[in-house]
Amino acid sequence: MAVAFSAGADSTALLFAAHRRWPGQVIALHVNHGLQAAADSFQNHAQAFCALHGIVLRAERVQAVHAPGDSPEDAARQARYTALARMAEEAGAACVLLGQHADDQAETVLLALSRGAGLPGLAAMGERFERHGQVFGRPLLDVPSTALRAWLASAGHAFVDDPSNADQRFTRNRIRAVLMPAWEACFPGFRPMLARSAAHAAQGQRLLDDLARIDLAQVGTPPAIARLQALSRDRQANVLRHWLRAEANVAASAAQLDELLDQIAACTTRGHRIRLKVASGLVTREGGDLRFVAPI
Repeated sequence: MAVAFSAGADSTALLFAAHRRWPGQVIALHVNHGLQAAADSFQNHAQAFCALHGIVLRAERVQAVHAPGDSPEDAARQARYTALARMAEEAGAACVLLGQHADDQAETVLLALSRGAGLPGLAAMGERFERHGQVFGRPLLDVPSTALRAWLASAGHAFVDDPSNADQRFTRNRIRAVLMPAWEACFPGFRPMLARSAAHAAQGQRLLDDLARIDLAQVGTPPAIARLQALSRDRQANVLRHWLRAEANVAASAAQLDELLDQIAACTTRGHRIRLKVASGLVTREGGDLRFVAPI
């Protein structure tokens, strides 16, 4: 078993708890993004902690380069998961445990609400998922950050604090510093309530995915336009989201999906042309079907 170990409080608590529960069966994986001056000191602390407790550590430096207009946070996240999956596979680990906790889950729900997210966003973080062929788990989603830090303090375990977490230029940090305390003042103990809402959203999304698979079996892959038109507009939207995600791992924006649905409704003649940008590619009409054309 592997633990993603940044050397911060959350991952330190998770690593030591896992090591104590399964001695000799846990390794630590550290990803050095090199995005700030303190990055090397984080890695040095991780190495010292693991050496002190007899835990095998694997570390990798990554270059998280983001394209113009893309989020540097998303680029760093993608690079981190890729590196964690690769190191875990090389080590023969069956899964990678992540240190996200109840506060992170609540922040994720509030962030999704602020962006007008649909059910997938409101579902926040799942306890288990797969990425790059590797299983990841989040066993601390019910544990608040204060409990983790209190346990570390009582046990005398040192950890590092990432100074970038205080930078309120980042939306999540503003939510943590400003919005979370306000919610706590108005609704004490609100974290489990947000987690419950996230669980309801996740259940709803699973049902929509089941319906999409049923409808996609009827409209075909690629989707036949005439068969799509036999569905309600809401079911068309649901099956198209599912098709795009399964076909190309892309998600259409609300505006793109609305335009695509309008084009499908207007497609009543052989000469009607559909060529609409969706995510980084194009949805086009070929004969009586829709196709997704990925960028070259």
